[in-house]
Amino acid sequence: MKKSLGLFIASICVIFGLSVIAAAQTKTSGVNWRQKNQQKRIFKGVQNGKITGKEYKKLQKQQIRTQKAKKRAKSDGVVTKKERFRLHKRQNKNSKSIFRAKNNRRKP
Repeated sequence: MKKSLGLFIASICVIFGLSVIAAAQTKTSGVNWRQKNQQKRIFKGVQNGKITGKEYKKLQKQQIRTQKAKKRAKSDGVVTKKERFRLHKRQNKNSKSIFRAKNNRRKP
């Protein structure tokens, strides 16, 4: 009786552990946070008048491309280190574009 109870508990722990590991491999919480932060920066720039309509469209296209890349990375159920690196690299590029658009010495 004790042996079968111990085996049952051990199997539950293994199943739970594997499901946690599988879920962790598709998490992109850092990417999600940066996307939200970059959206806020874009909207603030538009409100301040530092980002024009044309710049806004360009920045939004970049954000959409990043979302699509994230979706592709998650499509197979595993986000590899290489995919995560590419997503962060893309977001770094987007961040630089936002900075340039907000600080291009154009008067609002």
